[in-house]
Order: sequence, then structure tokens, then C-alpha cells
Amino acid sequence: MKPFALDPGMTAKIGGAFYPTGYSFVMFPKPDDAKQIAQTLLDSGVSGDDIYLIPPETVLSQITPTVSDADNPLPSAGTEGATVRAYTKLAREGHTALLIRTEDGDEAEEVMAIVKTAPYSIAQRYRMLVIEDL
Repeated sequence: MKPFALDPGMTAKIGGAFYPTGYSFVMFPKPDDAKQIAQTLLDSGVSGDDIYLIPPETVLSQITPTVSDADNPLPSAGTEGATVRAYTKLAREGHTALLIRTEDGDEAEEVMAIVKTAPYSIAQRYRMLVIEDL
């Protein structure tokens, strides 16, 4: 797994909200569940370069601030701001996240088959112009 560091490619072109196209973002109430799912993904062949473990304090310090200008100068036409605010609420409750590269639907299905073996609080897949509930 790689340490998470927000880069400009993980934000929306307009408004700058967190929008990591080609990834799925999943949050877990228990950090140990997130770590176990990450290990299971690694064991199943997912590259460590394709998985980020993101503790709540990192969500709050790096992802939450991306919505500060998401509705400026006009309200966003998408849901990226509201989605980040949902992540923020969960992070404040101590939820830990995994950001996993899922370039296509088959990869997303394989990842979710593993994710669903543990209780998770939210799962979103970021595609071009669409945030998909998983």
C-alpha cells in the first residue's frame, strides 16, 4: 500500500473537489476492517501501488478542504461536494478509508466482492463525470 498524498489529478477540474477518476473510495467504521480488506486485496493480486489506506485524520486534513471552493463561483452541478462532506462526517466519527484503483467495471466488481466481507459505511466509484454508489 502507498501512503496517501492528494495530488491535483485527484480533484475535479472545476471547483477542485476530491474526484479521483478511476478509483473507488470505501470507508469502514473499524480501522482493522480496512486493513484486513486491504491485505485481502493484496493477497488476491491487487498491486500495492493501487491501494491507499487513509486514516480519518488524513481525510480531514487533505480531502475535506477540497470542497472549500467547490461551489464557487456557482453551485456545483455534480455531487462531488456533497460526497466529500459525507466522507468528512464519517471521518469525524473515526471511519478509515481505502482508495483503490478500479479502472473498469470488472475491477470494481472484484474489489467490492472482497469489500463486502466486512462492514463498510460508504463505497463510491469515480468514473468520468459519474460518482457511482457501490
